[in-house]
Amino acid sequence: MPNLPKPRLRRSGRARVESFTQAPSAAEPHVELIDGGGLRWVFIERPGPADRAWLEEHFEFHPLDYEDVTSRNQRPKIDEYPDYLFIVLHFPVYDKQIGRLNVGELDIFIGADFIVTIPNTPLPPVRYLFERCRNSEEQRDQLFASGPGYLLYRIVDDSFDYCFPMLRKMGNKLDRIEEEIFEGRSQEVVRDISNVKQEIINFRKIIRPQRAVLRDLERTKQRYLTQDLDIYFDDIVDASERIWDMLENYKEVVEALEDTNESVLSHRLNDVLRVLTAFSVIMLPLTLIASIWGMNVGVPGEGSRAAFWVILALLVVVLVGMAGLFRRRGWL
Repeated sequence: MPNLPKPRLRRSGRARVESFTQAPSAAEPHVELIDGGGLRWVFIERPGPADRAWLEEHFEFHPLDYEDVTSRNQRPKIDEYPDYLFIVLHFPVYDKQIGRLNVGELDIFIGADFIVTIPNTPLPPVRYLFERCRNSEEQRDQLFASGPGYLLYRIVDDSFDYCFPMLRKMGNKLDRIEEEIFEGRSQEVVRDISNVKQEIINFRKIIRPQRAVLRDLERTKQRYLTQDLDIYFDDIVDASERIWDMLENYKEVVEALEDTNESVLSHRLNDVLRVLTAFSVIMLPLTLIASIWGMNVGVPGEGSRAAFWVILALLVVVLVGMAGLFRRRGWL
């Protein structure tokens, strides 16, 4: 592994701490790099202690930045130093094991002649771009020729573009849920609505903190971009705003679908209760008549076969009359 130049990196107001040293029995660092056109791209996926030791050996980043890399609760941010920028971004990643969206953190160090990307979980767009640069000399020359700022733009832009297929799938789920609600499967879609709602909430929690970070990135990008590339980072902000607008729209849609589904369920429950109430009211006079002639006392017609048929006919007339009345009123 060729040695990288050690940039002299300092930040006032922060104390130095002792560097981490690799244990003799520690695993080998898993570091991938591409060097070309005066620019070096270092890629470290899921960094461990050996990877941190390798970084500390080849770069003099601030110790607090190394702590942020290994931290699992780091918020999106940009730290500006005299010789480099440290950027923390979050992107949604679908976890197939639990079937839900999780946050994937991407830590980026960018300097005048290097860029270091450290995803804490596999990020397909970053990996795909790195592999394209490694396998295609033409692609590598095209990306590296414009400097680290343009490469940073492509990494962040591809990561945000990767969000749109997830949003389209989310939109398709909402369309399917809407169809199922009006196809009579309201009870079955309650869980689907809950799952989509949770996905939207998780997506919003990932995107919301980054909006301010991207605005800061617009300000600090000037150090690594030529003037003709300045507009590229505006496109990233626009993509982020489009994602946020879609999430806001989906949030309103899923809340409306939830209210609609509850209304449909309530309407069907009311229909059932109305029918049951109608039958109860219809049976009430029949029960009253049968109870009167079923008392253990002397009643008119007692012991007469003719009285039995008269009472039975009366019950039928009352039943038909009550059912017709309820039918005419629209209660049945």
